[in-house]
Amino acid sequence: MRAALTSSQIQEALLSLDGWRVEGYKLLKVYKLNDFKAALAFINQVGIVAEQLNHHPDIHNSWNQVTLGLCTHDAGGQITEKDLTLARAIQSISLP
Repeated sequence: MRAALTSSQIQEALLSLDGWRVEGYKLLKVYKLNDFKAALAFINQVGIVAEQLNHHPDIHNSWNQVTLGLCTHDAGGQITEKDLTLARAIQSISLP
């Protein structure tokens, strides 16, 4: 089981994660893209990164808006370093 991060650890990490925030027990970020096609392309890129890290976000798509939610299920749905690693990797994806 992975260790959940403390609130202060999460807040410190958010300083380097542009646009990410905590909502409930998840890291959350909303991406607004040009159109539906761009949103799908972005989701596919996120999927590749998620597979490489073996950590999969909750993904919600509404036309050009993609919302990503990260938490670690084997840590009781809390935020762990695994979530921060995925958020950093997603942040490095070039938007279409």
